[in-house]
Amino acid sequence: MRNKFPEALAIIRRKQVEARTGLARSTIYSKMAEGTFPKPVNIGPRAVGWVESEITDWLNTQVEQSRSKTGRKAAA
Repeated sequence: MRNKFPEALAIIRRKQVEARTGLARSTIYSKMAEGTFPKPVNIGPRAVGWVESEITDWLNTQVEQSRSKTGRKAAA
């Protein structure tokens, strides 16, 4: 069976997610509840982390959506 995960899989903790996204803890959990933010994976009995590539993909999507909105023009 072929591995469906990237070879260089990395898990980052909440503080790193906050630093990468600029979102507060409460906003991260609110967006997860809405289904608009990646969910964490269990990495221990009382520890979770996020797949770094999923956070990167989410950030890229936010940039694409922001820049593709109608009415926004690039600075001349």
